[in-house]
Amino acid sequence: MVWMTGGKFYKVRFTPGLAHEQLAKQLKFDPLAPLLASGNKAILYFVGRDLLDEQAGPVQRIWQLPEAQRIFKKQLSNGAWPRSGENKHPAINYQLIETWRQFRFLVEQYGFTRQHPQAEKAAEFLFACQTQAGDIRGFLANQYATYYTGAIMALLIQAGYADDPRIEKGFQWLLAMRQDDQGWTIPLITHKLDRVTQYRLTSEYAEPLEPDRSKPFSHNWTGMVLRAFAAHPIYRHSGTAKIAANLLKSRFFQPDSYTSYQEASYWVRFEYPFWWNNLVAALDTLSLMGFSRDDDQIKRALDWLIEHQEEDGLWKTTYAKPDGEEKRTAKARETRLWVSLAICRVFKRLYG
Repeated sequence: MVWMTGGKFYKVRFTPGLAHEQLAKQLKFDPLAPLLASGNKAILYFVGRDLLDEQAGPVQRIWQLPEAQRIFKKQLSNGAWPRSGENKHPAINYQLIETWRQFRFLVEQYGFTRQHPQAEKAAEFLFACQTQAGDIRGFLANQYATYYTGAIMALLIQAGYADDPRIEKGFQWLLAMRQDDQGWTIPLITHKLDRVTQYRLTSEYAEPLEPDRSKPFSHNWTGMVLRAFAAHPIYRHSGTAKIAANLLKSRFFQPDSYTSYQEASYWVRFEYPFWWNNLVAALDTLSLMGFSRDDDQIKRALDWLIEHQEEDGLWKTTYAKPDGEEKRTAKARETRLWVSLAICRVFKRLYG
């Protein structure tokens, strides 16, 4: 395959080998055939680099792809992206929400780092939303958003900010926000609030509610927080992260402790880049943290993925009822490819 970037032509040739055989052996169907046949140059790059152990070249090679560059078209001078539509609540930082949305694609689908000027501007905007306490605030007006703080930190670490003191400040804040059981939730939902009060607190400026730490952790929000720990070369091995990770995997396929995203079916609704917690996102985190495929709970999750692989070698983006069949659009097909790539990465880490 030949393609051009940065004014130069590159030949990318992937050949079956031991890595391919090892991956295919763990699954019912070969997942690499549809990935390699996709024609998606970013996917081809990551298949070669992450799954086939090929010398795929520097990641900057895919930064110039038209679909990657298209993301930057609406970027503002402050590094953020604007929200389309009306900004109804002044206390909500809509630019933060939209920048999180777009930064996910830059980092997870195209491997952008702080070496790219526009990606660096986006990262600096996200850091500008960090409070003196260390959290990233604005999603829930002035209320604490532990889950988004962790998920955004994970992206920033992937983008090359692991050693930045602002990341360390974020970790210290997350450590201070744990529940008594050593997991995380959203502090706001540990209180019994009527709908009017909750709406007011998350749309208008108000002092943040401290968590009721006696309430149980949420596996959904613990999963998002743990992404930061898994992305960091030191914190991924910490005792704190291991305790929380054990809590996370103990809840596979079970309903959450809180009404927000409570149904057990959320475990099997997938997307990529990652947003909410689900089985694939959780396994991605746990595999980065060094958990073993021999762990009973992880083995159960892997067996579920093996059992639910489609005959075309890919996985669906949802197995939840009553959602029914997936949308059969080009975008839905592309999401299936990315989700399947993420699943293959998990199997590659756990089976070598």
